[in-house]
Amino acid sequence: AEKDLSISAQLKAMHKYALEHNFDVYKEFIDEAESARTANRPSFQKMIALAKQKPKLFDAILVWKLSRFARNREDSIIYKALLRRRGIPVISINEKLDDSPSGKLLEGMIEVIDEFYSTNLAQDTLRGMRENITRGFRNGSTIPMGYKKKIIKLNSTSKTTLDVDDNYAPIIKRIFQMCIEGMGAKEIVKVLNSESIKTIKGKSWTKNIVYYILKNETYTGTLVWNKTSKSQGKKIANDPEKVLRIKNNHPSIIDKKTFNKVQKLLQ
Repeated sequence: AEKDLSISAQLKAMHKYALEHNFDVYKEFIDEAESARTANRPSFQKMIALAKQKPKLFDAILVWKLSRFARNREDSIIYKALLRRRGIPVISINEKLDDSPSGKLLEGMIEVIDEFYSTNLAQDTLRGMRENITRGFRNGSTIPMGYKKKIIKLNSTSKTTLDVDDNYAPIIKRIFQMCIEGMGAKEIVKVLNSESIKTIKGKSWTKNIVYYILKNETYTGTLVWNKTSKSQGKKIANDPEKVLRIKNNHPSIIDKKTFNKVQKLLQ
């Protein structure tokens, strides 16, 4: 959502617009915490799927701003063309546009600016995250089992690093040891569950959890960032040269020799 107006406030404004222009609201499509940089948003895709149905279910799509529809110029062109073929215009209640040549030119300019703003903001965010990592702090990702959050106060801000969780660190060490002794993930899971040992979330163990632990370099005291990224809503592995590693950043639970030995066993 736009920073200066909450989603609920945007919805209120759009309902007011609909009432003033004699529109009946068929359905609301909201993708909270989803970036408009990609079209792979659940509610967005549901809206497009409904727009394809025959007979036509709705006559127009209202958006707070065009940036709420898409911040990717390519996606915007593709999906607006699809909707146009179905006779469904996208109406921005805050950007007065029409079907005239000048109106279409203005719409294109707005979309280009939105894409530039989105890309530029993403680059600025990435730079800030990289700087945070180089100083040895985390960027808000999930704390691995065996560690706990350690808050560092820096002037008026709080930064996060890791400290050993004495309750779960022994379990992590045991998992690595069982692997070195020749046990597979399935056997490790069986042992832990048979002893009624729960994960930090209070759930039973699975092979995926064990594999995640055995492959997690964080346990060697290394802070790892940017191993993966999202493209069109899918997680992809980044170029190894773009991965940032800060060694000896926090207390280790597993020594590097043991970790490397386990990686060879997992190959």
